[in-house]
Amino acid sequence: MPYIMVDIESDGPIPGDFSMISFGAVLVNEKLDQTFYGQLAPISEKYISEALAVSGFSREETKTFKEPKIVMAEFKTWIETVCGKDRPILISDNNGFDSMFIAWYFHHFIGTNPFGHSSQNLGSLFKGMEKDMFKNFKHLRVTKHTHHPVDDAKGNAEALLTMKKELGLKIRW
Repeated sequence: MPYIMVDIESDGPIPGDFSMISFGAVLVNEKLDQTFYGQLAPISEKYISEALAVSGFSREETKTFKEPKIVMAEFKTWIETVCGKDRPILISDNNGFDSMFIAWYFHHFIGTNPFGHSSQNLGSLFKGMEKDMFKNFKHLRVTKHTHHPVDDAKGNAEALLTMKKELGLKIRW
């Protein structure tokens, strides 16, 4: 089962009322050389300036992005290409947030979610491995956390690779 590390940027806290602005995905393997990046036009007039600012884009810039249905179809095709017939697993730093947007957008615009109804949380996995709810995995990243979603997904995937190589996580890809 292939793991796809995902990171999203949005202009608010929930999908539907607010918009996913961009997202990045990395197929977790030793090379981390298969990535996807999508920029999506807003689906709502509502946005929170501070949330949008994290993405690095202005509202006017986001209005020039592709329609979400097109981007989600491209993402689904990418997932099918890199995963073949295996069911992909969405994993992220904050899967409660990231997977909520990805699932909503897939179901709303495509009618199905290739990831199904579950996802994995990288931070919770690390806390469990360390048996300490106060531990944080972020020191295991190599790629700087820039709020560009591909950079952030890649850094999180690097942390997962380190958890396998150095901490003994039993995982395969």
